Amino acid sequence: MIEYKGYIGVVDFDPEIDLFHGTVINTQDVIMFYGASVTELREEMQKSLEVYFEVCEEQGKMPDKPQGKRT
Repeated sequence: MIEYKGYIGVVDFDPEIDLFHGTVINTQDVIMFYGASVTELREEMQKSLEVYFEVCEEQGKMPDKPQGKRT
């Protein structure tokens, strides 16, 4: 699991593209990210969430708050 600003991402390996695929699991909105290493996954999750926050702001919508930790 990876965490950023209370949002939790879980990661799986996708052999078809030879990359790790992550999904934020504690929000209703779909937020995904990809990376080839742990460092890249962390960076990409942060970037994906920051883009999500920007898009919400542009649309005049509040970002979905992270829900309790899911396992």
